[in-house]
Amino acid sequence: MTGSPGPHEPFEGDPQVPPDAARGQGVHAARLGAGGGAAARAFTASIAFDRRLYREDLAGSRAHVRMLAAQGILRPDEEAAILAGLLAVEEEFARGTFPFRAEDEDIHLNIERRLTELVGPVGGKLHTARSRNDQVALDMHLFVKRACAEVSAAARGLQEALLGQAERAGGAVMPGFTHLQHAQPVGVAHHLLAYFFMLHRDRQRLADAARRADVSPLGAAALAGSPYPIDPGRVAAELGLGGVYANSMDAVSDRDFVLETLAALSILLVHTSRLSEELVLWSTREFGFAVPDDAYATGSSIMPQKKNPDVAELARGKAGRVFGDLMGLLATCKGLPLAYHSDLQEDKEACFDAVDTALAVLTALAGMVATMRLRPERMAEALQGDLSGLTDVADALARRGVPFREAHAAAGALARLCAESGRDPEDLSAEELSRLHPLLDRGAVAAARTENVVAARRSPGGTAPERVAEQLALARRLL
Repeated sequence: MTGSPGPHEPFEGDPQVPPDAARGQGVHAARLGAGGGAAARAFTASIAFDRRLYREDLAGSRAHVRMLAAQGILRPDEEAAILAGLLAVEEEFARGTFPFRAEDEDIHLNIERRLTELVGPVGGKLHTARSRNDQVALDMHLFVKRACAEVSAAARGLQEALLGQAERAGGAVMPGFTHLQHAQPVGVAHHLLAYFFMLHRDRQRLADAARRADVSPLGAAALAGSPYPIDPGRVAAELGLGGVYANSMDAVSDRDFVLETLAALSILLVHTSRLSEELVLWSTREFGFAVPDDAYATGSSIMPQKKNPDVAELARGKAGRVFGDLMGLLATCKGLPLAYHSDLQEDKEACFDAVDTALAVLTALAGMVATMRLRPERMAEALQGDLSGLTDVADALARRGVPFREAHAAAGALARLCAESGRDPEDLSAEELSRLHPLLDRGAVAAARTENVVAARRSPGGTAPERVAEQLALARRLL
């Protein structure tokens, strides 16, 4: 992944003046003088984290330069010189030899300073008709749009792992839970596919967030627009963005698209955390539903028998980190008057951290899910004697005309008798059944068999084998 930019430009300088004209003072020297302030500059600098945005910054600068030349603001020779210099800068980044300078504050000034070193004073014309306010916003739009696609691809990888396990599960059944108590039996594939479809919604949310990021703020300059005859639409088109902001003040102050992305990532991490919790439970001796591969587990420093599902535990824990990123940026944005404020520099670390965390969680869980060994025999064993089919006994009585509440009471009495006697419903005599309710017989009790309960759930989206087959086919189509 790459990242995003930093502070804003409180005073518009002459774009013809290269940033190193006041070496060590950045763009502040011309207005504020060359005295002290080292601690303040260190505090306001963002290069430590926004250096990730170099790809986005270079792409935006190239498109900006071409637009300036097309509009007659730059001469063809100036355009060629600047583009050649930007290419040289890009090659330095690729080789890992770009000379960062902390005193240049952010990725924009570092690139512009290096460009000027390579091509001379003409490099200072790169900043013509733009501000760091719209420049940094553009970088974030490009980053967020790309990040949404990358996280979606990683979520697809986890979907593939879940779908693979669901397909291999065949007709295996397991207890379905409510309140973490046995509720009704369900197909193993049905259970796994629930997470598949959660992730499908997550990918839809990421696509929505990417659409909100698909707009260019360049041309808004500091906040009021530019006096140059620019063509922001041309820049947007070259960068693959769908349009431009209708209002320049909105353009430089909007971080809704970042917030929306963090919200989508937070919901995604809710789902991965829930899945992780189940993987932790399933790997316990008490459940025993799954065995994680050794590559996704750890041992104990003192207990040699231990096999801990650390990947799932860490994935579960990292959800809170992403929630914090969202809440922190919401708090940052909530009281800002128009237009740009340096508070918005806080969007980058929050966004970078949330994206990086989501990618790491999805990648690790995809590997863990794909390699874990399910134990359908243990799942079937867990269903024995759990009485989770007794709802179907009540339904059987209801189909015979018994009011459901009365049928429910009879099935409850049956559950109590079985629990007290340690027997299954089909072990009871016909006389014992009729004492519970006159219409309760072996035919009604047979409805509680696991295979009958599962097969009966034929409603759309249900756990009956034919419905699960439909869900598997739909899942394959969605991928």
